[in-house]
Amino acid sequence: MKKQFSVLKKGSFFLPLVFMAMPAFSQSKLLVGSWRLTAADKILPDGSQVADYGKAPRGITIFTADGHYMVEIFRSDRIKFASGDRAKGTPEEYKDAILSTSCHFGTYTVDAAKGTITFHIDRASYPNWDETTRVSTFTLEGDKLTWRVPPRPDGSIPVSVFSRMP
Repeated sequence: MKKQFSVLKKGSFFLPLVFMAMPAFSQSKLLVGSWRLTAADKILPDGSQVADYGKAPRGITIFTADGHYMVEIFRSDRIKFASGDRAKGTPEEYKDAILSTSCHFGTYTVDAAKGTITFHIDRASYPNWDETTRVSTFTLEGDKLTWRVPPRPDGSIPVSVFSRMP
């Protein structure tokens, strides 16, 4: 956050004023807070919906009032590294580690009228998303937040469901 200083003259006295420059994000207070993942599914090209991250995926998303966010989704059944050392995994262990997670953080904007969240991704577990923008449609029903990610190359559409944390 940048501080901007200004001095105004009033009579013969100078009054220093400090202005805090805030990011110019369009926010909806509806999403601000912490959310626990309750489902991480995908809609297949034939219209059926199936689990995408196992039967009991774990995850969290946090939206701050000043426009920052983070999302973490983990498959429920993850392979442990046999070596006990993250720098000494097998090719299968490394593959499972990356394919069993979806994480990203950055800033966000909400267009409540269109029902969209725009994620301005700083970094992601999938490097191709680094420094990109992704728009997802969302619905908010009480304390249940659902969003759909744009279709993957295979045509499936990820659907993430979160419940507001107290």
